[in-house]
Amino acid sequence: RRAALTLGIEGLSRIDFFVTADEDIILNEVNTMPGFTPISMYPKLMAAAGVPFGELIERLVAEAMDRPR
Repeated sequence: RRAALTLGIEGLSRIDFFVTADEDIILNEVNTMPGFTPISMYPKLMAAAGVPFGELIERLVAEAMDRPR
């Protein structure tokens, strides 16, 4: 969350990180859009939460359209 706020990221993103043995967090990379391939985890997680792929896309588009420009 702190990385997203610091970088000014809004909406959907994926921030990859490592946790060291000392429990330090090392930021690895920021992806402004997580994968949407047949093996991507984000759509699978949403489907498992009861949000089918089509509805997920509709929600993401609606959220993007509602943001101030």
